[in-house]
Amino acid sequence: MIFWRVKPLNQILETAEKKALKRQLGPIQLTLLGIGAVIGTGIFVLTAEAAQKAGPSMMIAFVIAAVVCGLAALAYAELASMLPVSGSAYTYTYGVMGELIAWVVGWALVLEYAIGATAVTVGWSKYMNGLLNNDLFGLVAPGSLALPDWLQTGYFSGGGFNLLAFLIGLAVTWLLVIGTSKSARVNAVLVGIKIVALSAFILLAIPAVTNANLHPFMPGGWGNPIGSNGVGVLGAAASIFFAYVGFDAVSTAAEETKNPNRNIPIGLLGALLVCTVFYLLVGYGAAGSIGAQPLFGADGLPLDPGTPAMTAACVGSDALVCSGEPLAHVMRMLGHPVIGNLIGLAAVIALPSVILMMMFGQTRIFFTMSRDGLLPDAFSAVHPRFFTPHVITYVTGIVVSICGALFPVGKLADTSNAGTLLAFAMVAIGVMILRRQQPERPRPFRTPLVWIVCPLAVIGCCVLFVNLSAIAKGVFVGWAVIGLVLYRLYGYRRSQLAPPSN
Repeated sequence: MIFWRVKPLNQILETAEKKALKRQLGPIQLTLLGIGAVIGTGIFVLTAEAAQKAGPSMMIAFVIAAVVCGLAALAYAELASMLPVSGSAYTYTYGVMGELIAWVVGWALVLEYAIGATAVTVGWSKYMNGLLNNDLFGLVAPGSLALPDWLQTGYFSGGGFNLLAFLIGLAVTWLLVIGTSKSARVNAVLVGIKIVALSAFILLAIPAVTNANLHPFMPGGWGNPIGSNGVGVLGAAASIFFAYVGFDAVSTAAEETKNPNRNIPIGLLGALLVCTVFYLLVGYGAAGSIGAQPLFGADGLPLDPGTPAMTAACVGSDALVCSGEPLAHVMRMLGHPVIGNLIGLAAVIALPSVILMMMFGQTRIFFTMSRDGLLPDAFSAVHPRFFTPHVITYVTGIVVSICGALFPVGKLADTSNAGTLLAFAMVAIGVMILRRQQPERPRPFRTPLVWIVCPLAVIGCCVLFVNLSAIAKGVFVGWAVIGLVLYRLYGYRRSQLAPPSN
């Protein structure tokens, strides 16, 4: 059987009380944390990749991804209000489907949070290098501050060591260690900067929209619901899903939240609503103002972003799909170079908030898994002064920094999505199981139309998963196998639910 070693929900709450984190976050901070986690590399960087896969119909891709996330958010809100503890989908699954599936979900969440944070460090470095390669608003000679080419991109992107991605990862690690409330205050400022930057983009780009730039609207077609390998609207939705990843990180802060039964649902749904509105307006402005047509290969299909063929096709091209900093690029193409540079500067200043929240989520999940005995006790050590899980924060930060220095952003984002989609599907399934098994249990927030919303969430996650790149799906399977081996060698015997004889 796979539904074994189910940890009762009451026991989960009791375990959290024995080694608890300090409650210090309110509803506004949570909503801002969610917005900070969501608005980032997905919209600032991956807009170009979505355009390459779907053209102007990337706007539909944004909607599809938002709908799937919205359905999952309703399920998350119910479980988070019932279980206001750290651990997100891992904890919820443990209390419903048992330890083995919980381990698989927790292990998969490493792909969402740690690999997601890594992708954002690379996206941040693109904007930072873009500024250094220019004249910094006329203050210096163009390129005089530029790093050597081999320090601007990672080894697996054709460079050497992405120095800036490495350094920003270390900086965020230090910020997380010194305290959650301090991190939240800094994050609130960074969220404000991102909102101003996106608002400026929308105000300048939308008036420049012309119908001609939106045709053909779907040059790559819809794609195949059972797997299009990244082509068309569904392929773009599978990739741009990364633009919404992170809203569930709000639920990982449940144990550090004041009045979590009320504030967690507010943070989840509020963050998702704000971000969806901005994404649709930005996508429309980008595609309609300068065009967003993909580059095609000899087979008549859009080229795969990040491949040598795409790189070759982009040589000397000003197309949106070729830009590493698409929003700044749109502004420059529209004759607003200063605004473009300011948007680039805003991305440089604000993207660290996304890294912060993704690493925040990762450390809290490992903290909870350690508290359950599935990982070494050192991972749940709490700093005596800052009240943060400092050991696992250092470990996570070092791994994120090194991976960010070596790997490309697009493939990292797809790989991150694979873990996220599994977690979302399991949460939706968990809500349905609990409705049957424990209908009388108090639910401060109830998922509306649960027998419609949750099945649709699962179906949506499956459709997006099969439309991820083959590399992302392969990495996901390999990562799952490694996780199962580690569980059998360590977690299975050390778990708090393991029989004494083990």
